[in-house]
Amino acid sequence: MSARRLRPQPLTREAFAPYGDVIVADAGSEHFTINYGQTERYHNLATVDVAESDGAPIISLFRSTPLAQPVSLRIMERHPLGSQAFYPLSPRPYLVVVAPPGDFDADKVEVFLAQPGQGVNYRKGVWHHYCLALEDVSDFLVVDRKGPGNNCDEVELPDAPWTIDL
Repeated sequence: MSARRLRPQPLTREAFAPYGDVIVADAGSEHFTINYGQTERYHNLATVDVAESDGAPIISLFRSTPLAQPVSLRIMERHPLGSQAFYPLSPRPYLVVVAPPGDFDADKVEVFLAQPGQGVNYRKGVWHHYCLALEDVSDFLVVDRKGPGNNCDEVELPDAPWTIDL
């Protein structure tokens, strides 16, 4: 079999809803003014779900090095015990590759192009690729789970490598 070629679609709340939340401060976000009018709070942008099996939320920083172009995919991962949120700290776009929870289905892999200022929160059990920075090394603020139990499953993509056409 030949390798698969994927084309990213824009990252929108509606398109990404089956996989989790898009984290973005825009007119579509619940927001209100606080701190005596000096701050606009963009409220409740994602649901952190990490309490299963005595898990606790943690905040980490991931520094992601871009893969060579064309981007080649070989594995997907999922976190069965907790959600995992990524918010870019660098002003560059990045790729988001996902598939629905449950048994991995290669025919349901989707690719999104996230713009600077757009984060994602993967729901518990959603298959995803690790951070795919574009253009240059990029930092991401990550909120996920620490605690007992195996919280990372990986699967090799059939007919790897898959490539993404940008």
